[in-house]
Amino acid sequence: MFMLTVTCEIRPTEDKDKVVKAVTNLFNLSKIEIIEDYPYNKLVGESDKIESLVKLHRLLRQERILDAFRNVLLNNKAGNTTEFKLNKQSAYVGRATLVTLDSESPLGPIVVRIVSDKIDEVIDWLAPKTVGGHPTQERSVPKV
Repeated sequence: MFMLTVTCEIRPTEDKDKVVKAVTNLFNLSKIEIIEDYPYNKLVGESDKIESLVKLHRLLRQERILDAFRNVLLNNKAGNTTEFKLNKQSAYVGRATLVTLDSESPLGPIVVRIVSDKIDEVIDWLAPKTVGGHPTQERSVPKV
């Protein structure tokens, strides 16, 4: 079992299509919907396929942020779930920048939740342990 949920606010000053682009630069989602809400509309995207994380998997290696990303995934793990936040503006230009405080992303962060009965395998595949910034072992995509 695997479920990826991506949510973010769409502020009144933002172009909805640009917010969708920011999210799809990092994830291959099977479903994206815009929910009209107060005070901000929301983008909600979902996928039940682990392959939806392949773009993020590649970016983490390109940007050499595996250690930081792994720490966030492990620190935010609760049961079969982990969560993290990404900067929306960085995502728009195809970069994966972690957000610790919501204020680090002025237009609101992209909130990502991964649920899997094999969450440890998903974390080890997405952000493996490293030595000197290089993965000690690259794993194949887990069968979830």
